[in-house]
Amino acid sequence: MIAVVSHAWLRPGESHAAAYAAIATDFADMHRANGGFRGRRLMRSIDDPTHLINIRWFDDVADYDRLVASPGYGDWIARLSEHVEARSPAKEYFEVIVDDGP
Repeated sequence: MIAVVSHAWLRPGESHAAAYAAIATDFADMHRANGGFRGRRLMRSIDDPTHLINIRWFDDVADYDRLVASPGYGDWIARLSEHVEARSPAKEYFEVIVDDGP
């Protein structure tokens, strides 16, 4: 299993945080429809509430690549991007080596 970890920083104002969370929730169906998707967590920093970390789990990188290439994926990203600062996206792939979860 791999994890795809992305960072984003929200635009100022709580309305952007609420909108981002709502869009991310609606985006879940597209993730679930993708083979190899195992779950995700969207986390918000307590120290810097503008900082988000999005962790998505897949069987392998090819499963994530297939999701990203799906029709409509870019539209979802554009909607999310309206609520975050324009920064170079920071995305990393990690291999899961210990999994004590359910």
